Amino acid sequence: MDRSFHISLPCRHIAATRDFYVNILEAKVGRSTRNWVDIDLFGNQLTFAKAGNFKFDYPNYSFEKTVLPSFHFGIILEKPVWRKIQKKIQNDGTFHIPETTFLSNKVGEHTSFFIKDPNGYVIEFKCFSEEEDTFHTS
Repeated sequence: MDRSFHISLPCRHIAATRDFYVNILEAKVGRSTRNWVDIDLFGNQLTFAKAGNFKFDYPNYSFEKTVLPSFHFGIILEKPVWRKIQKKIQNDGTFHIPETTFLSNKVGEHTSFFIKDPNGYVIEFKCFSEEEDTFHTS
């Protein structure tokens, strides 16, 4: 069985969140009510629970001269699926940190782009040059 993850996050607006994940990221909706929605993001369950306004501050860090948000979650995809989503985001005008390759010519080389959802969460879409390098350190 493939392993997937579940995360539950506070949400400002259920309809805008549903629209973003379904229409921009092509995710599917699972169970939902007026106050929460389950999103199937490539087999992983994101639950967004309506919480109204919340303070969501986080620092950034630098990785290979690129400034990245320290709080983000992401998904690792195979190159064809990654490219399809990347092109859609690029053409959509949604806030994003453009495609960047990290650890070039090293173990763990990967290309990523980041986007922000309507709640302020940053999502990384990552594609490794060598799939087996996902957890390798040398």
